[in-house]
Amino acid sequence: MWQVTLVAAKRGFLMQGFKRIFLFLLTNILVMATISIVTSVLGLNRYLTASGIDYPTLMFFCLAWGMGGALISLLLSKTMAKAMMGVKIIEPSRATGYEGQLVQRVHRLAKAAGLGRMPEVGVYMSPEVNAFATGPSRNNSLVAVSSGLLERMSDSEVEGVLGHEVAHIANGDMVTMTLIQGVVNAFAMFLARVLAYALSNFMRSDDDEGPSFMLSGLLVFVFDILFTFLGSVVVCYFSRTREFRADAGGARYAGRDRMIGALEALRRVTGLVDDSQPAMATLKIAAKEGRSLAHLFMTHPPLEQRIERLRMGR
Repeated sequence: MWQVTLVAAKRGFLMQGFKRIFLFLLTNILVMATISIVTSVLGLNRYLTASGIDYPTLMFFCLAWGMGGALISLLLSKTMAKAMMGVKIIEPSRATGYEGQLVQRVHRLAKAAGLGRMPEVGVYMSPEVNAFATGPSRNNSLVAVSSGLLERMSDSEVEGVLGHEVAHIANGDMVTMTLIQGVVNAFAMFLARVLAYALSNFMRSDDDEGPSFMLSGLLVFVFDILFTFLGSVVVCYFSRTREFRADAGGARYAGRDRMIGALEALRRVTGLVDDSQPAMATLKIAAKEGRSLAHLFMTHPPLEQRIERLRMGR
């Protein structure tokens, strides 16, 4: 098995925490700046006219920001994940011992899933029990596992986890979730600006020539947060459905017993999964139980539901 002391893993994980946050913020700032320049050059942000809102222009503006940001994030997803998680890529030609076995397992599962190009395989130092798959396409992807997972799971359980992650790639989940997130972002931005303009116009005094710029900007900010928050319910719903599909795929590629065994092992060590990085929540292979409204914002279904579905052959 992959040997690493828990103390060393925790120290490395704490150091990575600051790096993840910094790189996440920096990437988002660069994406926002790039889209802002493009939309300004093309005139897509000039949706306010003397007679009111130019709705076609506003629609294009929101699509450019919503879809453009999501697509850029998708293209950078593998690079971001490597940097944020501190992933060490295993070179297949140089891999020996357990690293070599890990690469062989991923490649065997990828071939069973019909992938034309083998994913990159990597390991990152962390005591959390986690794995993730990412990348802009089926033929440009990454499967990474934590040292904590390799320490605490048996070979058959690791096989089940890897089968689940390969299924995400085979199903095209990264692209699907990006498109859904982009559409949700676009709708949230569109509704926020329409309502902000209507309210600021309604609240202005008779002596004002037009809506207050500062008031309108403040309302846009508030509505952006509100509608993005509500839109996350839709994104989380699709995220949960993709987990069931990936479980079914993992059962096909790695074997149903291995997939069930992996989920049962995850249930035993759920408390070890780190929840301190909300920005990376979609990378988590397990989620804590949720009830009532909290369940709507879970990216992963409860492990009990996933295990039950697999046992029922669904």
